[in-house]
Amino acid sequence: MSLLVKARPEGRRIVQVTPESAGWRHVGFESLRLRAGEDAALDLPPGREGCLVVLTGTVDVSAGAHLFERIGGRASVFEPRSPDAVYAPPATPLRIHAHEDAELALATAPGQGRHPLRLIAADTMQRSVRGQGSNTRYVCDILPQTEAAESLLVVEVVTPAAHSSSYPPHKHDSDNVPQESSLEETYYHRIDPPQGFAFQRVYTDDRELDESMAVCDRDLVMVPRGYHPVVMPHGYRGYYLNVMAGPRRVWHFKNDPAHDWLMKP
Repeated sequence: MSLLVKARPEGRRIVQVTPESAGWRHVGFESLRLRAGEDAALDLPPGREGCLVVLTGTVDVSAGAHLFERIGGRASVFEPRSPDAVYAPPATPLRIHAHEDAELALATAPGQGRHPLRLIAADTMQRSVRGQGSNTRYVCDILPQTEAAESLLVVEVVTPAAHSSSYPPHKHDSDNVPQESSLEETYYHRIDPPQGFAFQRVYTDDRELDESMAVCDRDLVMVPRGYHPVVMPHGYRGYYLNVMAGPRRVWHFKNDPAHDWLMKP
């Protein structure tokens, strides 16, 4: 099975990955588009927590007695500002109303209901710059390990044109904390301008898994294990929304030893 999930060009659902379709245990992901005035229902099942990210547009999100009005507001994921998001415990019914055209993403992972529903406001998210030179990229921590959740880790990254990202190649597929943690991962890609593409490779040390992909706007890449660098061609910026989850909610990674020299001064 290919690790590349192609975006649907039309319809409400853009991409969807479930633990069953991916052949793994933890990460679920779907993205959807709403037209202005449309409503959508997303029901978290028992045993699955969720993080709803308002990628673009302005929406209302209601869940039981809670109503978060007019959250979001970005016209593009490439704006230098953070998104709004909603953390929801298992078995939460989410109802969404779009005030304008909107794009949303729902990340899910195992949970038992230890944390309450809450708004994760854009102005509470930490933004940072990672790397240097042509390895510079811009990071927004939406749901990092320092914030309350049971399994989910969610982050978005903007990679300038002609830059690399998730680089040097690194992996997190062994439960060997603190050297490395075991985390499944998805990459939801956006490209600017949208007719462009990114390159992503997913490979293991023994090359038992070694897949290279040309990734188009709104495509998703699954990373069950292995190293997973991304490279943007000249003229095109890249964005990706990362979702990670595994048996322990910590992010420790190991660089590919062949390329670790890039981190030395």
